[in-house]
Amino acid sequence: MANLKIGKITLGSCATNCYFVYREGETEVLFFDPADQGEYLYQVLQQKGFRVGAILLTHGHFDHIWGAQKLRALSSAKIYAYKEEEALLSDANLNISEMAGRACTLKPNVYLEDGQEIELLGMKIKVIATPGHTEGSCCYYFEEDNVLISGDTLF
Repeated sequence: MANLKIGKITLGSCATNCYFVYREGETEVLFFDPADQGEYLYQVLQQKGFRVGAILLTHGHFDHIWGAQKLRALSSAKIYAYKEEEALLSDANLNISEMAGRACTLKPNVYLEDGQEIELLGMKIKVIATPGHTEGSCCYYFEEDNVLISGDTLF
């Protein structure tokens, strides 16, 4: 297809790169790593004419999840994360949010497996486990378009 479009919003105390992916001509997006201001992200996307269809996490550190709850509440989108990140997401000490001054835990709607292929908004995505930055870091590969969303696996 090769009509995948990628937008980026850099946000928060750690200058987190938040990506949104969509097909040319479509208004529904996949949103990756919603940094720390879910309401702001929601408003910016709305102003651009976009609607969040799903939220995907590359890992569970505070600077990638602080905005997830609010973005989910406003958009009604499900949150997806790699299953090996469950402990980090459910512990404010492990995900460093408590130390950063705003304790946060998160329960995704869907846990994913390494190698699992999912289809969201008509886009096929392969989940690739990339432990190292965190135990449950993962990347999302859009094979049809030769695009990889890597989060902090690659700084």
